[in-house]
Amino acid sequence: MSNKNRNVVREWFDTIFYGGLIAIIFRSLLLEPFNIPSGSMIPSLQVGDHIFVQKWSYGYSRYSFPFGSWNLWDGRFFAAKEPSVGDIIVFRKPNADVEYVKRLIGVAGDTIQMKDGRLYINGKMVERKNPHPYIVANLPKSMRSVGYYKDNMSIKGNKIWIDNEPAPFNYTIEYKSDYICKTNPYECGIHHATEYTEILPNGIEHSIIEVSDNGPLDNTEIFTVPEGHLFFMGDNRDNSADSRTPAVSYVPRDNVLGNVWFIWYSHNYYASGLAFWYWGNKIRWERIGMARKK
Repeated sequence: MSNKNRNVVREWFDTIFYGGLIAIIFRSLLLEPFNIPSGSMIPSLQVGDHIFVQKWSYGYSRYSFPFGSWNLWDGRFFAAKEPSVGDIIVFRKPNADVEYVKRLIGVAGDTIQMKDGRLYINGKMVERKNPHPYIVANLPKSMRSVGYYKDNMSIKGNKIWIDNEPAPFNYTIEYKSDYICKTNPYECGIHHATEYTEILPNGIEHSIIEVSDNGPLDNTEIFTVPEGHLFFMGDNRDNSADSRTPAVSYVPRDNVLGNVWFIWYSHNYYASGLAFWYWGNKIRWERIGMARKK
């Protein structure tokens, strides 16, 4: 191989190596992008939201870095502050190589319970107010060109109209493959819920949605958060696998990756990203740049 060819190969190698190294350092120490794959955090986060997570928020653990599951060390360093109830946090699910995003509801020593759909923290019922309708519309992609029409409601792209006027309530719209809608009918359809403003004990206000107050997770035992652990719940209270379930339960403090900073991109799966002529009905422009909500 000539010296010229060797230099070209070396330059390509250096570009790939150092570019990858910079990306790893950036994602490990500063900001890491995630996309929202499920509706467990509706209405705060919707399926198709792409978020940045602040990695420095609560310090770093082995899970902050690639290959963290190798268990090279325990504990955290550079922890400037502790997670606060109400924060929206990305964490590593205990005993699994998968990340979840949920809202922090309880810290070590807190007791958490759900009774008849109401949240109790340390024995006191958490206030919720301002009930109003909320719609989760999961439509097959085959309907994207013709729209959805039933009674006085119509849906096209990212918008819902009632009696030919913009809907006076909040909603989320997602388009799924026709195959999913045929094989899992519950995955698609118009799901009605109620949106509330919940006020946590520290004064943080945020939105939740409830389909009913007597679902499987609306009545639970009393959970006492152990030392070094956290308790998380989704804002979509009837459709969230969170600390109320044995699959997640209490989350070790070291499993926290960081808090959600803002949404940098959002879409509803209406069409592929290359189909720019559909962007108007696909991209949720109003959500881009939206800061995390407490």
